[in-house]
Amino acid sequence: MIRRLSLLFRIPLSLMNGMAAMGGYCLFPGVWNIVDMLVASVGVTLLAMGGAALNQVLERDIDPLMTRTRERPLPRGDMTPAVAAFIAGCAGIAGCMVLFVSGGFVPVLLGLAALVWYLAVYTPLKQRTPLALPVGALCGALPPMIGWCLAGGGLTDFRIIIFSGMFYIWQIPHFWMLQKRHADDYRRAGIPLLDVRPGFFGLWLAALSVTALMLPAFGLIGRQAAHWYALFTILLFVMTRLRREKYLFSYLNLFPLLVTLTLFLKE
Repeated sequence: MIRRLSLLFRIPLSLMNGMAAMGGYCLFPGVWNIVDMLVASVGVTLLAMGGAALNQVLERDIDPLMTRTRERPLPRGDMTPAVAAFIAGCAGIAGCMVLFVSGGFVPVLLGLAALVWYLAVYTPLKQRTPLALPVGALCGALPPMIGWCLAGGGLTDFRIIIFSGMFYIWQIPHFWMLQKRHADDYRRAGIPLLDVRPGFFGLWLAALSVTALMLPAFGLIGRQAAHWYALFTILLFVMTRLRREKYLFSYLNLFPLLVTLTLFLKE
């Protein structure tokens, strides 16, 4: 049962969203409240879990066609769509309640906006056009804003706009590499692939590096963290130039975690 729920909720991806929310909270200047910071992470993680489960309900017809998804509970017949939808609803409601108790309506509305955009816009769009990815990536830019909101920040503050923009840009090369790695699966499922040339891919990585360096450049993080951000960009450049795709993909997977961890470094 634990393994089935883990696959249904896509735990690594859901935790990544929770980590992004924690990063948004930590970016806010001042004294942090560890409880509120964890609440931001837990609330967003629960919403992401609900979204992942509902996504599998919506895509239950194509998941059996792909090697990387055919072991999920619905393709295996371990769970009915109705049960999966019920569990997803419970997770989503729990996430909304956690965010509402801690921060009121705004964090909840941001979380629901991300969920609706992911399920009602990105999920059906990705079966029609390869340009769905830049549209769907907007969902990944909202978790940091939720954390920032829970810390007391305003949504129009340029600091959280830069930080959330970095998470938006990060998703594009990350999922391009995922798409390339599982290209045969996507073709079998009838999902159109975007033909990305190396130069265009490199531009996105360059944009990611520049956006990451804007945080220390504008003094949004401490001096110690600034050194780590510089190291992040150097590693991106080296792995891109050496064309070590396996290591680059793993590094991009860890990027949100590494970014959030550096925010714990004070002056």
